[in-house]
Amino acid sequence: MSARLRLTLSYAGFLLVAGTGLVALLVYVLRFVPEGNLSVDGAFIPNRNDLLTALWPRVAAVLTALTVVGLVGGWFLAGRMLRPLHDMHAVARRVAAGQLDHRVASSGPRDEFRELADTFDAMLDRLQAAFDEQRRFAANASHELRTPYAVERAMLDVALADPAAVDVPRLLTRLDETNRRGTETVEALLALAALDQGRLPAVAPVDLAEVTGEVVRELAPLAHRAGVTVHAELGECDLDGVEPLVRHLVGNLVLNGVRHNTGPGGTVHVRTGITTGDRAQLVVCNTGPVVDPAVLGTLTEPFVRGGGRVSAPGSGLGLALVARVAEVHHAVLLLSAPSTGGLAVDVTFPPGRDLTVAQRSRAASRSPAT
Repeated sequence: MSARLRLTLSYAGFLLVAGTGLVALLVYVLRFVPEGNLSVDGAFIPNRNDLLTALWPRVAAVLTALTVVGLVGGWFLAGRMLRPLHDMHAVARRVAAGQLDHRVASSGPRDEFRELADTFDAMLDRLQAAFDEQRRFAANASHELRTPYAVERAMLDVALADPAAVDVPRLLTRLDETNRRGTETVEALLALAALDQGRLPAVAPVDLAEVTGEVVRELAPLAHRAGVTVHAELGECDLDGVEPLVRHLVGNLVLNGVRHNTGPGGTVHVRTGITTGDRAQLVVCNTGPVVDPAVLGTLTEPFVRGGGRVSAPGSGLGLALVARVAEVHHAVLLLSAPSTGGLAVDVTFPPGRDLTVAQRSRAASRSPAT
């Protein structure tokens, strides 16, 4: 039985019960009318039986009319009230068929049905955005993963065509570089997937300055080979977070600054400290090509590089990971493009617990790394 039919029967039943109640009240009142034949000055006065005899046909007619009105009126009234639900059902069927662009767009009065329709539309907006992002991410990921394997296949085909002319050390070096790029892309994809699925370790106090100093020292050989100098100004600061993720954030920012630089003679400046409201702050600035301010908003999207999709080294996922890690830590991420070139990234974390005495001692004795 449909909801419309149940509502219709409910309306008709209510009218029938109300009419029956009125009849019962009328019959009760008629009990006070005498039963015998009455006359006053020769005029005929109906007794109780006369009144009941005249009443029952009219009661039957009235109750029948109430039932018909209740059924017909209830059917149309129920249909009008349930129209938003029918609209949502129609939209849900189209969405189930893959047409995510349909919306209820209810224009009725601001009632519970309108609020439900608006909430349903908002949910569809989020679903469509998520599916669009997933399709875009899958397309970009397939492209990025196909590129290194295609390069490897081409190099091997050339080597197999003329094995005697192959420079084996050079071929192995190029294969290693290409394989490393594919590995970095896969690892970054797995990290993004873990964050998106909410698989986060427990939050604990993190010494941002200590983590940053360790990352700078780890990347120093890479920066030296690229001819880039990394200057670190590490002021003590503490935050509540997940240390491996914070280390990943710092590492991606410093690595991004080294890779997307001017080459020999370039610099990367890394600074940590406490800003307004006892918030831990990380700032990474690097020299490099001039970045169009119009593309700053797209740099945190997966597989987007400031110099093009394939013209720069790396997986194109570094800043996307940085943005996601900042988001799960409720940190504020700001990107700016200096007019002299390069990129400046500012990450401000929510206030954390005070540093322990040991951490303060390490921070006080820590000298700027270079």
